[in-house]
Amino acid sequence: MAGRVADLRTRIAGHAPGRNVELVAVTKGFGPDAVLAAAAAGCTMVGENYAQEARAKLAAAGDVGVRLHFIGNLQSNKVRQLAPIVDVWESIDRPSLLGEVAKRRPGATVLVQVNAAGEAGKGGCRPEAVADLVREALDLGLDVDGLMAVGPTSGEPGATRRAFELTRSLTSELDLPTCSMGMSHDLEIALECGATRVRIGTALFGERH
Repeated sequence: MAGRVADLRTRIAGHAPGRNVELVAVTKGFGPDAVLAAAAAGCTMVGENYAQEARAKLAAAGDVGVRLHFIGNLQSNKVRQLAPIVDVWESIDRPSLLGEVAKRRPGATVLVQVNAAGEAGKGGCRPEAVADLVREALDLGLDVDGLMAVGPTSGEPGATRRAFELTRSLTSELDLPTCSMGMSHDLEIALECGATRVRIGTALFGERH
């Protein structure tokens, strides 16, 4: 794992020279050992997509000094069980979620997820709704750290680049510090478009079964 993390940081440095790019090790689909291995290799952030899996895994792994980023589709009725363990909520995309997070975890750190590819049924709010959602989050006393986006399902490089460029542009317009985008398969494009945080699973842990 230490070697994979080092290789990944070399890839990141090659496409984002001189930039401090944060790494979220995405442990979804893997057991508590993945969290322990990531922590031992120096990863301080882990990403999870599912509430029940995240709770069980973090309980089994114990306190290993990592911060949990929730990066999956978030349902309002799951916020209560996640509130004690989530450090950063990266997939906030509607007002009802803001209200629930503010109620269960006052002052929480959140990222607004953008459906930058405009795909039906995909998580994220419409790009034109981002500014209003950010303002609403701030009004509720939440710490809005930035924006998050997932590349288009097609993986087509041109479409991926357009989605990431839009997300980076919105992040800059709103003067937010964090632009979370890029996974194992589209890492280089995300970095070239200005990502400040990447969410990596496969390149660290292998394919999920």
